[in-house]
Amino acid sequence: MKRLIDPNAVNVPPGYIIEVVKTNLNVPITLEILENGEMYYGDSGINDGNGKLVKITETGFDVIAEGFEAPLTGITYHNGEFYVSHKGTVTKVTKTGEKVDLLVGLPSYGDHSNNRVTFGPDGKMYFGQGTATNSGVVGLDNGWVRDQPFFHDFAAKPISLTGQNFETQSFLETSKETVLTGAYSPFGTPSKFNELVRSILPGSGSVLRANADGSNLELVAWGLRNPFGIKFDQNNNLWVGNHGIDIRGSRPVKNCPDEFIKINEGNWYGWPDYAGGYPLTNPFFKPDNGKQPQFLIKDHPMKPEIPFVNFIPHTSIIGFAFNDDEDFGFYGDCFMSEFGPVDPITTGGVMLPNVGHRVTRIDMSSGQVFLFAQNKLIFTTSETQISGLERPVDIVFGNDHSLYILDFGILNVSGNKSKSQAYTGVIWKVSKV
Repeated sequence: MKRLIDPNAVNVPPGYIIEVVKTNLNVPITLEILENGEMYYGDSGINDGNGKLVKITETGFDVIAEGFEAPLTGITYHNGEFYVSHKGTVTKVTKTGEKVDLLVGLPSYGDHSNNRVTFGPDGKMYFGQGTATNSGVVGLDNGWVRDQPFFHDFAAKPISLTGQNFETQSFLETSKETVLTGAYSPFGTPSKFNELVRSILPGSGSVLRANADGSNLELVAWGLRNPFGIKFDQNNNLWVGNHGIDIRGSRPVKNCPDEFIKINEGNWYGWPDYAGGYPLTNPFFKPDNGKQPQFLIKDHPMKPEIPFVNFIPHTSIIGFAFNDDEDFGFYGDCFMSEFGPVDPITTGGVMLPNVGHRVTRIDMSSGQVFLFAQNKLIFTTSETQISGLERPVDIVFGNDHSLYILDFGILNVSGNKSKSQAYTGVIWKVSKV
């Protein structure tokens, strides 16, 4: 499918214009714009298994470094070098392509990975570590079990379990026997009431930090399913965009929002027993024709805070940026890229065409969310052949008083599988007239 691209298909606020800067990017995930205007993007590598750091030039694309294990989840430029997050590893890369691994062995062999790093006012690098599973239990939705049969979620701090187990057919044996699987356990391993789960560092579903050379890794916060986006605001507050639980697996949950959270050090944010600040035992979270989710953790570390913003379920907030440019307008607000759902894989078989696929703006003084850039016909290019936004994944403010939107491109979904279409990524620019 050839992607058609037309800025006139996208609505932006009065007084702003949107235009195309670059096309034919390959499965891009994050964008960096340097002080001198140079642009780089991270090729996630999800099509060919080969993540890349790519420089964007007037004539095309130059691969600065490659061989990063997919998924590459982010690139960050800091003090003259790039920090590349890829499966289980954070690697420092020079502008000429020399690589040094700073962190290795992160627990990224399940559903979610370690994500893009950001640097704090303390000079340390911060990043989110996603969970192995959707909602705490390894099940039939976790195809990686065949390669990693002993992998599971790891607790960032000690917890005790309720002993709830889930029965499924085993797919690790040739027979059709059924097995019981408990929380924070390998597939086929049941749990017991009041069973103690010891903590490890790094734990699943956590925010971590380390020195710029990778030393002194430590826990910042935990209880997050997939803290993908991470940034500090102008007041040095740390924020993450956390992805909600899907309607899939042994413990499906409905109506889980994506969360925009101000991180307070030491806090637990509710996963796998809360979503949006509310307990999963609430009937609101019961799947259609499914069981009411029950708690997996016996004694919760604390009552989770209500997030600053709860987004519509399956919005898939990815990248975001705080605006510190008064000339652009909306000073101090946060701009969010909404990737949109991978339906019907993650939505319980339901299609959600009006969710995501756009850029929104959060008024940081009130928490209100406003549309900023959205296709005039709402639907995506691949659904309508109208040539607008497809899958926004990152937001960057340039030195030219413009906002740049990185658009991942076309994601084709068939049955329970998805496939990204190569070289359909786009960089859009929004400027004030």
